[in-house]
Amino acid sequence: MSVETYSSAKQKIEKEILRLQKQMKSLRVKQRRPVIASIVKSMQDNEITIEEVAEALENSARRGAGASTSPKTSLPPKYRHPGTQDTWTGRGRPPRWIIDAEANGRSREEFLIK
Repeated sequence: MSVETYSSAKQKIEKEILRLQKQMKSLRVKQRRPVIASIVKSMQDNEITIEEVAEALENSARRGAGASTSPKTSLPPKYRHPGTQDTWTGRGRPPRWIIDAEANGRSREEFLIK
């Protein structure tokens, strides 16, 4: 492929990319118009102000950011297997060793960490 052919092909592709990007932007605007109209109608029907929406958006952003950045706290173990030293917090599905012990007539209280 010669330099001229490459350059010409590249220019055609770049023009096509720009045309498709403009088309995509136009489609996005057309898709959003009815959604925005629906939001405006709902706001008018329910007498909701822009300030109320802005406040709700701020609160939503704060809750979303806090939830994603705050680490989960782990609970201390409540039960310990005497042989393997495996532990369980007592929440969620019981581990196999608890299920097996209870099936053999043992009590969960035997495994409580004191």
